[in-house]
Amino acid sequence: MRGVSAEGMADSTKRLESLAADCDAEQLGAELFAIADLISREASLRRAMTDPSASTAAKSGLARAVLSGKVSEPTVEVLATAAGARWSSASDFVHGLEQLGALALVISAERAGELSELEDELFRFGRVVAGDPRLRDALTNQQMPLEHRQALVSTLLEGKASRPAVRLAVQAVGSRGRSFATAIEDSQELAAERQQRLIALVRTAIELNEQERARLGDALSRQYGRDIHLNVVVDPTVLGGIKVELGDDVIDGTVAGRLDDARRRMAG
Repeated sequence: MRGVSAEGMADSTKRLESLAADCDAEQLGAELFAIADLISREASLRRAMTDPSASTAAKSGLARAVLSGKVSEPTVEVLATAAGARWSSASDFVHGLEQLGALALVISAERAGELSELEDELFRFGRVVAGDPRLRDALTNQQMPLEHRQALVSTLLEGKASRPAVRLAVQAVGSRGRSFATAIEDSQELAAERQQRLIALVRTAIELNEQERARLGDALSRQYGRDIHLNVVVDPTVLGGIKVELGDDVIDGTVAGRLDDARRRMAG
């Protein structure tokens, strides 16, 4: 987000973090997701809460009037702060509420000491979906009712992943303005940011053992000056070596990469 939306997001995030310290963060996240869904459906409510001509007090008051007694008080206060802020567009407002809900769930995992597990659970499920065309098509098929697609995710993950991971994956199916894969990646990045570390996607022809992972993680940490969380994908097409993608940086030490480079030079 940019401009006034970035300011609104920053103010809302600060309010959420202060309230999450003394409330059920998982409940807060689930309720914010439900509110984002509601406001996305209700055009009149969405317009009223993002009306640039209305005062901060009026929009915050509307949020309290609509939801007081229906959700927890911390959720009402986060929504009131978000509604009172300025947003570049109504879609930014809804997306902001989704991001706030995701942050609350990440905070709940952090409290339980399960942030690393949450990152891994989201990554693994993202890879399962990416590697299964039928499942991917089922989750992205707009002809299928959203609640059915979300129920499918819940069924697949129930008992196999933490509650925050299940909620985040379910919400990713119906995320507005983002693909399922992007929504999952955004939640992973939120978890990484809470631990002040970066995420590296590593492609390798064979699985790395613990010592190899540790050496690679240490080398990348020294290079970037931050702790690094490795997401390792076994990809036989790389033939040998490894390829690391970290943000906009790509370090290609694979056999396939060297062969491609040689072909380009010969063709030139």
